[in-house]
Formats: sequence, structure tokens, C-alpha cells
Amino acid sequence: MKTSNNVFAVALHNRLLDPLVILGSLYASMLAFDERLNGYYLVLGIITFFICSYVFEQVDQRRSFDKITLWTITREIIVEWIIIVAVILFMGVATGLAFQFSEPVVEVWFVIAPLALIATRSILQKINANLNEGGGQRSAVIVGVNEVGLKLARRTSEYHNVDINVHGFFDDRDISRQTSAEKIQPLGGMADIAAYVRQHNINIIYISQPISAQPRILQLLEDLQDTTASIYFLPDIYVFDLIQPRFDYVGGMPVVAICESPFTGIDHIIKRSSDIVLALAIQILLLPIMLCIALAVKLTSPGPVIFRQRRYGLDGEEIMVYKFRSMAVCDDGDNIVQATKGDLRVTKLGGFLRRTSLDELPQFINVLQGRMSIVGPRPHAVAHNELYRKQIKGYMLRHKVRPGITGWAQVNGSRGETDTLDKMKTRIDLDLDYLRRWSLMLDLSIIFKTVMVVLKRENAH
Repeated sequence: MKTSNNVFAVALHNRLLDPLVILGSLYASMLAFDERLNGYYLVLGIITFFICSYVFEQVDQRRSFDKITLWTITREIIVEWIIIVAVILFMGVATGLAFQFSEPVVEVWFVIAPLALIATRSILQKINANLNEGGGQRSAVIVGVNEVGLKLARRTSEYHNVDINVHGFFDDRDISRQTSAEKIQPLGGMADIAAYVRQHNINIIYISQPISAQPRILQLLEDLQDTTASIYFLPDIYVFDLIQPRFDYVGGMPVVAICESPFTGIDHIIKRSSDIVLALAIQILLLPIMLCIALAVKLTSPGPVIFRQRRYGLDGEEIMVYKFRSMAVCDDGDNIVQATKGDLRVTKLGGFLRRTSLDELPQFINVLQGRMSIVGPRPHAVAHNELYRKQIKGYMLRHKVRPGITGWAQVNGSRGETDTLDKMKTRIDLDLDYLRRWSLMLDLSIIFKTVMVVLKRENAH
């Protein structure tokens, strides 16, 4: 468990401050050389913001602001900045944008940005140290040798930003009666906890006991009333496979989220902002290509240019999804047959558009409308949803987020036709895994992997 101040410091840097400091350094370099802000620098700023968020999120769980030296801060920043610069230079040379910027501006930016990062992180470290009462590492014990308690103990040692030293476990059962895979010799029984806490000045007690142990828990709470230890209860719901679990309050009453969308609070703002920025940029860059495709579709086969199909969107609400028409028919009824290899309904141009995923380009309009996201579970036809929701457990949970143009399933071999129930189950498992694991870093990695998958042209019919 993280201290609240440390959580604030880490999240603030990873999600906002570090990228803004780097962008501020770029703008300062431009002012120093009297360079005007133009479209190229705006694109550079947008790309840099997302790259920084991607890199800094890698150290989200490893970074600590409580007890680190200036040398540690400097070393971390130098490594992170080298990675960021390498990615920026590679993308700049690959796209030709590198030659659109003033060399002195970029060179000075590469120098002053890490210095600015070192200064801001050092200041935040000092502020955070003052906010943490008493500072230093806190001591803890865990009541109950079970999978949940053991998992918490492992986390306190694995994550560097968790300054908690677990002394051990208390349990009325001896080793022979423990049900967990890992056997632990307890420090004593529940009746011994209060004395141990007073003797060793324990700061935190984590109670990992089932509800059926309520009488013993009540007795323990009574025994601990004359200590100053903080007491936390670890509910055994965490042994289940949860989706974005978190605590919240409704009218002052605590509630536990068992299955929740990952896009709440600041994460919702980050997700939607990244969608809008990237969708706008892609639409502007690919507008000439989209106009050519539209003209080609119109001239090569009769029918509308844009194919509209009903799909399920956020919270299971019906939405209209746009695609360039790739078939001679426009099926949107109760019985829809998925396209297969060699499908006669697919036009010659449509086959090329489907293999290269160019038929999906109009869906960036859906993103700007707020109906879809760039990354998320792929939307299925309404007829397919009604079929599979009855056959696959947890199928509709994928609709807790906006559907995506690409997704975790598509870059993990589950792109294209799902001609068997097992294939569809695999796709749904990957969609739900995306909900559990979501981060901006994951979204960016999926986008990069999608480009590689499209170039290989696998499983697209």
C-alpha cells in the first residue's frame, strides 16, 4: 500500500508534471532563439507528450519520492531522457520531420530539459518528505496467513515506493493447518498481537481474515484500542478475478468496486484527450488518402461509399459505426455472416482495403463523435453480440469502455474471422485483460503493434 503523499507525487509526475516540464523546456528554447510556434513544433509537442507519458509510466511502481538522493534522481532522469530522445530522433528521421526544426533550438532543448526535470523532482522530493509525518519506513504485521495476506507481503517488498516493513504474520493456525501454497511460521496467535504491537511499536496492522472470523476480529479490535497502530482490513474479494477494483464513498458510506471501467477521474480525461488529439492528427494527415479511397469505392462498384452498421458501444448502447464499403452487399440485419477467406461478397478493391485495414479509416470520425476510442475492444455487429452474450461468460463486460478501432486482442493474434466459439472466447479474454491492465503506455504500445500487424496483413478477409 502506498502512502497518500507518495501516490500523489508519483501520479502527478508520471501523468502530468514531467511531460509538461519537458514541453515547457522546448518552448523556452524556442523563445531563446526567437523561433515562432508553427504546426511542426505543435506536432513535436504532441508526440513528445505521449512518448514521455509512455516512458515515465514504466517507472510508476518503482519510483519513490521519500528517501532518494540527488544522484539517484539524476541517474533515473538521464536514462529516461536518453530513451525519449532516441525515440524522438528515430521518428523524426523516419518521417522526415527532423529537418523541419531549428538545430540550435533542439540541441538546447535536449540539454535543458533533463536539468529542469532534475530540479522539479528534487523540489517535489523535499516537499513530500516534509508532508510525510515522521518520514522513514513504517512497520507492519499481517493478521492471517492466506493468499491475500501473502500477496500484500510480496507487494511491499517488490514495489520500491512502498516504505513498509512487514515484521511477519499472526494466525491462530499452525503451519500444518495453513491452506495457502506458501507455509509461514506465524509470530503468534491473534491473542498475542496487541502485546507485540506495543512492544515493537508497530505502525500498521493488516487484517486478512474472512467474514466468518468476525468474533475474533471484534476481540482483536478491542485489544488494539490502547495502541496507536493504524488498522486496515483486507477483504477476501481480492482472491477473485476483478476488473479495476477500487474503494469509493456514496453518501459517506464506503463501497467496493468489483467491476468498474478503468476510465474514471483523471484517467477518463487522459483517455479522451489522447483520442481527440490523435484522431484529429490522423484525419488531417490521411484526408487525401481517404478522398482517393472514397472515389475508388464509388467508381469500382455500385452502392454507397460509407457502410454504416449498428454496433454496441459504451454501456451496451447501440451506435452507428462507419467503414468504407468493401462488399457488394450491406448486411445489417439479425443474421450477419462474417467475411471469410475468398468471400465472394468482397469486391476486388474491398479485399485490398480489408487486408490493409484502410476500410476502418472512417471510424476516426466515430472517435471524434465520442462513440469510439482509438484503442479498445473491437465492436461486433449487434446480431453477433446477441448470439455470443448467451454463450460466453463475461461477454458484455467488454462494453464498459468505448469500442476501439484497434485493440489488445487484435495485436495478439485475434484479428479477423472468429469462425469458432473458442476463437471468440480467446478474443473476449484478451478484451477483458485489456480492461484490467489499461494504461496510456498500453494504448500506445497497441497502436505501434497495430501498424506492424497491418503491414503483415494477417487474418484479414
